[in-house]
Amino acid sequence: MNRNPSPGDPDLDIRQLRYFVAVAEELHFTRAAARLFVAQQALSREIRSLETRLGTPLFVRTTRRVTLTPEGSLLLERARALLRLHDQIVVELRHPTRPVLVDLMSQGRETALRVLEAARDRAPALEFRGRYGGGMGAAIRLLESAELDVAFGRATWRGAPRDRVERVLVRYEPLALLVPLDHPFASLDAVPAGALSGVELDVNAASGDAPEWADLASQLLALTGARATPSHLPAVGLDDQAHHLAHQGLPILTSLGHADVPGGIVRPIVGPVPIYCWSMAWHAGSHRGGLAAIGDAASVLGNEEGWLRLPDDAWLPEPERSSLGG
Repeated sequence: MNRNPSPGDPDLDIRQLRYFVAVAEELHFTRAAARLFVAQQALSREIRSLETRLGTPLFVRTTRRVTLTPEGSLLLERARALLRLHDQIVVELRHPTRPVLVDLMSQGRETALRVLEAARDRAPALEFRGRYGGGMGAAIRLLESAELDVAFGRATWRGAPRDRVERVLVRYEPLALLVPLDHPFASLDAVPAGALSGVELDVNAASGDAPEWADLASQLLALTGARATPSHLPAVGLDDQAHHLAHQGLPILTSLGHADVPGGIVRPIVGPVPIYCWSMAWHAGSHRGGLAAIGDAASVLGNEEGWLRLPDDAWLPEPERSSLGG
């Protein structure tokens, strides 16, 4: 991309317009950068480049506030319309042949995979491709850029930036521990939350792509008094999880619907029952047929298995707890 456009250059850059709209809607460069998952310095550079290209300032910047110039206000209306048309064209051209791209969160946790398999049964004419991105932070960025159609996971967390992604809650899943077979917790039917005080847990919160999991883990540690292992690279795949489980010998935080791992056993946490809130997230204009099949599959599974029923002693993290008024 031309980083030094000349004034009057007739070609506008779609990414710069997307950046401009974010700043114009937030009227705050830091918030806009967080929403776009870009560095503030890079965002400021692109806005300056766009102003140079157009030959006019778009914002009035002071140390206390950011406001639109009259030219900026005019561009905002036009840029929104242009971006909608751009995104519509991309979606319409991709729909006839492209597969439906679905982020399943992490291998081993079976909720999203079960929904995807049910969607394939409901819409055999469509091609669905699942991937394990490992975090909603990265998935939401891909949804906003139309590089992904659907993502499953905890779609809100403390400090989450504003985004243009739609979401619907599909499951309250109890959290659990993946425990080595020779660990004392393996002999229990369930692990009391009070028994975790001072216990070292692998909460696997090192990935910057999964701020929602790091936030949940920190709240659970505060609730139970458990302590986290030092940060490390996450295990990828069931074989790697089995090796890591045997090598480390410590319980790993997961959710109840976890696949069997050789050398380990899943034990629910109780008293209270901590909850992982699964949502289906998508970007407006994504593959309509794929969205319908996946949404219907999640709804049917949820109704059949009571996915949206909370245990009497459920514990939800923030902000989910406040959103329920409890």
